[in-house]
Amino acid sequence: MVDLVVTENQIIERILTMELVRVTERAAVSCAKWRGRGDEKAADKAAVDAMRRELNRLSIEGTVVIGEGERDEAPMLFIGEKLGNGRGPRVDIAVDPLEGTTLCAKDMPGSIAVMAMAQAGTLLNAPDVYMEKIAIGPGYPKGVVDLDASIEDNIHALAKAKGVKPGEITALVLDRPRHAHFIEGLRKVGAAIRLITDGDVAGVIYTTQADKSGVDIYMGTGGAPEGVLAAAALRCVGGQMQGRLILDTAEKVERARTMGVMEPKKKYDMTELASGDVVVAATGVTDGPLLSGVRFIGDRIETETIVYRSVTGTVRRIHGEHREMSKFHLD
Repeated sequence: MVDLVVTENQIIERILTMELVRVTERAAVSCAKWRGRGDEKAADKAAVDAMRRELNRLSIEGTVVIGEGERDEAPMLFIGEKLGNGRGPRVDIAVDPLEGTTLCAKDMPGSIAVMAMAQAGTLLNAPDVYMEKIAIGPGYPKGVVDLDASIEDNIHALAKAKGVKPGEITALVLDRPRHAHFIEGLRKVGAAIRLITDGDVAGVIYTTQADKSGVDIYMGTGGAPEGVLAAAALRCVGGQMQGRLILDTAEKVERARTMGVMEPKKKYDMTELASGDVVVAATGVTDGPLLSGVRFIGDRIETETIVYRSVTGTVRRIHGEHREMSKFHLD
């Protein structure tokens, strides 16, 4: 008789494929019924409740290291929350049950349900604060862009590496008053700008498929949870990203210190934000450039999900047709 030895990595691999797809599918479907209804908190709560419910069914000892909801008092999967049935491997969890709550509430393109899971201790454990970010897709020399370089220098360096003029570079930026200097700098150097109202996880991922999305670089300040999730996805398919937590009050510095962040001004690269074996799953809520949204068609529900895994560099697109609607708790 041959003993079969199953390693923790193999167990994680099983969990971090179809099981994660089910988690984000349930979250996306549950909040999709709130599309266009103008209630951001209700949509977010539906996604959070569904994601928590599905994660607690998994055979894991999970800890939320990147959560959501602290800034706007929305329902949250909070940092430090324990998830799973406790009968499996220890894993870190990063979540954004509904990225783009406003997009969902207004039925605008680009909202997704997204999460990442990795071996315990390999995702950055940080408070829910803002983060400075810069990201590009694969195929460029290491260090071609830098968070500390000027906007103009980064665009010139990226254009040179791509073999084009700065005017042929498109930068994606969140449309926020705090980004006025980014827009001014990008205009000055001649780069094109694509502004988005929400959804910077998807925004960073757009850089990995510049030929389809038309986005060469992501620049600006957004949520730290979204930064870790985006870095996890980039690690799976290639690219470069740097981030720095914005700890601009003593309370934030202390909160970060209790989580193990001892260098408040540290510049993190992609592998420091998300290391080890990590898997990312995202399901479309509303239609967008990355994913189609949830479809309610008669007695079935259709979903589209993308799954990334860092160890193998695998990207899977999964079109789901679900006919047992009661499992989605839509009542």
